[in-house]
Amino acid sequence: MEHVKPLRADGRRNRERIVAVAAELVGRDGAKVSLEEIARRAGVGSATLHRHFPSRQSLLEAVFRDGVAQLCARASSQPGEDPAAELAAWLEDLTVYTATHRGLAAALLTGPDGLTAEEVCSTDKLLEVLSVLVARASSAGAIHALATTEDLLMLANAIAVANEDDPLTASRVLRLALTGIRP
Repeated sequence: MEHVKPLRADGRRNRERIVAVAAELVGRDGAKVSLEEIARRAGVGSATLHRHFPSRQSLLEAVFRDGVAQLCARASSQPGEDPAAELAAWLEDLTVYTATHRGLAAALLTGPDGLTAEEVCSTDKLLEVLSVLVARASSAGAIHALATTEDLLMLANAIAVANEDDPLTASRVLRLALTGIRP
């Protein structure tokens, strides 16, 4: 079993900065953004970037998992007084994130690491969070009884993919679609 040494504070800061800059640039330029530009903007050398992320795939995976973790953390905060609004806001955050980070999931799926769609997209984590939001809204009678967690995730993803590179339209279309799930 290989022992992985924990990162020193400066190494951890470099890694976090690289992921933050990569997320920003992927959001702006798509998943094919230059690794050299990421390193330059993060204030590290190319060797430092590659020491933390030996492949483009590993960096994109870190960016995506970090974004999903942030989305999940937002949903885990205190429940609001309007479960339907809370559900709609979270679905909109997910849709905008997916539409903004052009090609991120697709780039991960076509990469050499052989990951499944579920592993790449952290579908299990998203479904877990979304199921809590759907249960709250459903118990409050705020959504149609036929609206399942899986259907709502598919709806958000389909809208995001159809409006990739246009998060404003993705957001607007999602809001229009969500009016149809209310009883």
